[in-house]
Amino acid sequence: MSTKSTSRRSFLKGALAVGAGLVIVPRHVLGGNGYLAPSDQLTKAIIGVGSMGRGHIPYEGTRVVAICDVDTEHLKLAKNLIDYDVKQFTDFREVCQLPEVDIVHIATPPHWHGIMAVEAAKAGKDIWCEKPMTRTIGEGKRVVEAVNAHGRMFRLNTWFRFKDQFYGLGTDVKPLKKVIDSGILGWPLKVTVSGITGYNWKFYWQGKHNLSPQPVPKNLDYDMWLGPARYKPYNEARVHANFRGYWDYDGGGLGDMGQHYLDPVQYMLGKDDTSPVKIEVDAPQQHYDAVGTWRRVTYTYADGCQIILDGENRDKDAAYIEGPNGKIYQGFRSDIPNLQSFIKTLPDPEPQIGIFSESVKTRKKFALNETNGFRSATLVNLGITAVRLGRTLHFDPEKLEFIDDEGANRLINQPMRAPWTI
Repeated sequence: MSTKSTSRRSFLKGALAVGAGLVIVPRHVLGGNGYLAPSDQLTKAIIGVGSMGRGHIPYEGTRVVAICDVDTEHLKLAKNLIDYDVKQFTDFREVCQLPEVDIVHIATPPHWHGIMAVEAAKAGKDIWCEKPMTRTIGEGKRVVEAVNAHGRMFRLNTWFRFKDQFYGLGTDVKPLKKVIDSGILGWPLKVTVSGITGYNWKFYWQGKHNLSPQPVPKNLDYDMWLGPARYKPYNEARVHANFRGYWDYDGGGLGDMGQHYLDPVQYMLGKDDTSPVKIEVDAPQQHYDAVGTWRRVTYTYADGCQIILDGENRDKDAAYIEGPNGKIYQGFRSDIPNLQSFIKTLPDPEPQIGIFSESVKTRKKFALNETNGFRSATLVNLGITAVRLGRTLHFDPEKLEFIDDEGANRLINQPMRAPWTI
């Protein structure tokens, strides 16, 4: 929270006390049970108020003071959901400079995430960013550097490592983390992420080829929507709800769901500070512009642990996770006798902060922050790079670069359309 904002709120509280003859009136008396005065709430601006951004207007302990979108129709829809005056913008840079904003929520297509997060950090804002964290590994590195350099709090918006039932697992992640940490499964481990184990890769996110140019709608600033992406003539199939089907903006179903599915795996395996050293792929040749499908991606870590993305659901009897001594399947079925009783004897994992407003107020890192979020976004981007190139890649998790593969390394820091840089 900015010093200016804190001083303003302190002044208001002091003025209230003087005006009441130094009689302190509890907030719930003034506004009813559960009332939280605007001066006690964190303020936020939402950049990108399509369906995702509009869905995040209500959030505990926060108050929206600004909304931003390059589509004026989106702005109208968002404003209709807010029953008080709120500032409206079409340029995110103006939003980042608002002194009254504590948190910037980035809900745009991923090709904008890196630039916007860096600019928000430079402006002294804490950041809530939708997944995937960034579209490239290089952009992720810049975000980590900026967040750390400016002392900001960062939340990546996927939450399965710390709450909620984890898709086909049939439970939240905590019990499986306890099992893995106990060593009962043995080591190394193999995790299979497929429809068989409860995870749909959404291959309907495929782009269209040979799109014909169409007139740009008056309500859309298409040049700003493209931003750092290469110029392509407008077609409604590229933008808004369709952007995931094009490499310039995202990476299909892997870009959409990859961080949701893989971040908890990274956490459970204890890989928050490293990345795989080998990425193998089985996929048809990809179009230069439109995202296609893939059959299999296999990540291998230096210690032999593997994550397998089975796009074909080839392994019909696949366990979700298996080690030398046992397996756990979809629905938390296991071939280990009395596993549930055993889990009850195990210590809980280290506690995590799962409410971003708590991180902002205490200045303690959120459960999924810029550091571990960068590593799980790197998992996604390693897979996308392998799919696009159609070959096995070897990666150095310390240098964060591919080994003896200049073509792959060019995809780490991809050119941006002027005047945008990161």
